[in-house]
Amino acid sequence: MAERRTTRGRPRGFDRDEALRRALALFWERGYEATSVSDLTAAMGIRPASLYAAFGDKKSLFKEVVDAYGRLPAGTYMAAALREEPTARAAFARMLRDAAVHQSGTAAHPPGCLVITAATNVTAEDEEIAGFLRGMREANKVKFRDRLRAARDAGELPADADCDGLADYFAAVVQGMSQQARDGATEADLSRIADHAMNAWPA
Repeated sequence: MAERRTTRGRPRGFDRDEALRRALALFWERGYEATSVSDLTAAMGIRPASLYAAFGDKKSLFKEVVDAYGRLPAGTYMAAALREEPTARAAFARMLRDAAVHQSGTAAHPPGCLVITAATNVTAEDEEIAGFLRGMREANKVKFRDRLRAARDAGELPADADCDGLADYFAAVVQGMSQQARDGATEADLSRIADHAMNAWPA
């Protein structure tokens, strides 16, 4: 009689990239604070132990989600506009038009910007995450200021242009467009906001 072989059972694996994509979608939809670990494991199709083993804790998972978001078109359009357009005015106009496209909800992703949405209602206990997101928003404003100052130095803007104020203004517009999108604004609605915002460009 042939010897019967037995094999030791192995834990079922999972697609880490797909699990991360699902976590990204959930954080984007609900924000950081309103997304629990149980919500995440249900959406990702894994057990809590697998989440901790593969991604660390909720904070670590969220930071990896934000990093992945930063490689998507919705996370790269601002840098691309600032880098690729020949003039500052063209760069900011493109950035706002692209914001209208990427922040309007689609079948592929929720409305708004993940980084802006996730910052809503973060409690004092999660100051690390609040500071992390604040740092990202401040980094964008620094990029805005640098592009505007370079334009002023090149004569694209008047010598007395308030580059710091303009950077703050355009950051506020982008953040406001995200909230408008969350409240149901369409791409056309957001595009009108973008057009009006460019009327603030110094003559």
